[in-house]
Amino acid sequence: MSDTDKDKEFYEMADSYIALANEQSNGEVHPGKVSATFLYAAARFNTFLVASAAESADEFASKKEEAINYFMTEYKKMLDEHFADYENNFDMYTGERNNPAN
Repeated sequence: MSDTDKDKEFYEMADSYIALANEQSNGEVHPGKVSATFLYAAARFNTFLVASAAESADEFASKKEEAINYFMTEYKKMLDEHFADYENNFDMYTGERNNPAN
Protein backbone atom coordinates (compact mmCIF):
# COMPACT_ATOMS: atom_id res chain seq x y z
CA MET A 1 0.00 0.00 0.00
CA SER A 2 1.45 3.37 -0.99
CA ASP A 3 1.80 6.31 1.40
CA THR A 4 -0.93 8.10 -0.56
CA ASP A 5 -3.28 5.14 -0.07
CA LYS A 6 -2.42 5.06 3.64
CA ASP A 7 -3.15 8.79 3.94
CA LYS A 8 -6.44 8.31 2.09
CA GLU A 9 -7.36 5.41 4.37
CA PHE A 10 -6.41 7.46 7.46
CA TYR A 11 -8.67 10.36 6.48
CA GLU A 12 -11.51 8.08 5.39
CA MET A 13 -11.40 6.36 8.80
CA ALA A 14 -11.34 9.72 10.58
CA ASP A 15 -14.26 10.93 8.47
CA SER A 16 -16.28 7.84 9.44
CA TYR A 17 -15.76 8.59 13.15
CA ILE A 18 -16.75 12.22 12.58
CA ALA A 19 -19.86 11.11 10.68
CA LEU A 20 -20.83 8.92 13.64
CA ALA A 21 -20.30 11.84 16.03
CA ASN A 22 -22.42 14.08 13.83
CA GLU A 23 -25.14 11.43 13.78
CA GLN A 24 -25.02 11.15 17.57
CA SER A 25 -25.22 14.96 17.89
CA ASN A 26 -28.72 14.82 16.46
CA GLY A 27 -30.27 17.32 18.81
CA GLU A 28 -31.13 14.78 21.50
CA VAL A 29 -27.55 14.37 22.72
CA HIS A 30 -25.44 17.42 23.56
CA PRO A 31 -22.32 17.66 21.35
CA GLY A 32 -20.23 18.02 24.52
CA LYS A 33 -21.32 14.55 25.60
CA VAL A 34 -20.46 13.16 22.17
CA SER A 35 -17.02 14.77 22.45
CA ALA A 36 -16.50 13.31 25.93
CA THR A 37 -17.38 9.83 24.66
CA PHE A 38 -14.91 10.25 21.79
CA LEU A 39 -12.14 11.11 24.26
CA TYR A 40 -13.12 8.21 26.51
CA ALA A 41 -13.13 5.76 23.60
CA ALA A 42 -9.77 7.02 22.32
CA ALA A 43 -8.24 6.67 25.79
CA ARG A 44 -9.68 3.19 26.17
CA PHE A 45 -8.51 2.03 22.75
CA ASN A 46 -5.04 3.57 23.10
CA THR A 47 -4.59 1.86 26.47
CA PHE A 48 -5.59 -1.42 24.82
CA LEU A 49 -3.08 -0.73 22.04
CA VAL A 50 -0.22 -0.36 24.53
CA ALA A 51 -1.38 -3.39 26.55
CA SER A 52 -1.63 -5.60 23.46
CA ALA A 53 1.98 -4.79 22.55
CA ALA A 54 3.30 -5.66 26.03
CA GLU A 55 4.53 -9.12 26.99
CA SER A 56 3.56 -8.73 30.66
CA ALA A 57 1.73 -6.49 33.11
CA ASP A 58 5.10 -5.20 34.32
CA GLU A 59 6.15 -4.23 30.79
CA PHE A 60 2.75 -2.60 30.25
CA ALA A 61 3.15 -0.59 33.46
CA SER A 62 6.67 0.44 32.51
CA LYS A 63 5.38 1.91 29.21
CA LYS A 64 2.63 4.00 30.83
CA GLU A 65 4.37 7.40 31.06
CA GLU A 66 5.98 7.09 27.64
CA ALA A 67 2.65 6.17 26.06
CA ILE A 68 0.73 8.93 27.85
CA ASN A 69 3.31 11.51 26.79
CA TYR A 70 3.16 10.28 23.20
CA PHE A 71 -0.63 10.38 22.98
CA MET A 72 -0.88 13.76 24.68
CA THR A 73 1.77 15.26 22.39
CA GLU A 74 0.08 13.89 19.28
CA TYR A 75 -3.36 15.06 20.42
CA LYS A 76 -2.04 18.57 21.12
CA LYS A 77 -0.47 18.74 17.65
CA MET A 78 -3.73 17.65 16.03
CA LEU A 79 -5.79 20.04 18.15
CA ASP A 80 -3.46 22.96 17.35
CA GLU A 81 -3.72 22.12 13.64
CA HIS A 82 -7.52 22.08 13.71
CA PHE A 83 -7.79 25.28 15.76
CA ALA A 84 -5.58 27.04 13.19
CA ASP A 85 -7.74 25.66 10.38
CA TYR A 86 -10.93 26.91 12.06
CA GLU A 87 -9.37 30.31 12.75
CA ASN A 88 -8.62 30.64 9.04
CA ASN A 89 -11.96 29.25 7.87
CA PHE A 90 -14.32 30.10 10.71
CA ASP A 91 -17.21 31.50 8.65
CA MET A 92 -17.03 28.67 6.14
CA TYR A 93 -17.10 26.00 8.88
CA THR A 94 -19.68 27.58 11.16
CA GLY A 95 -21.92 29.12 8.52
CA GLU A 96 -23.90 32.31 8.67
CA ARG A 97 -25.10 31.77 12.24
CA ASN A 98 -21.84 33.17 13.63
CA ASN A 99 -21.22 35.87 11.03
CA PRO A 100 -22.10 39.27 12.57
CA ALA A 101 -22.42 40.79 9.10
CA ASN A 102 -25.54 38.68 8.40
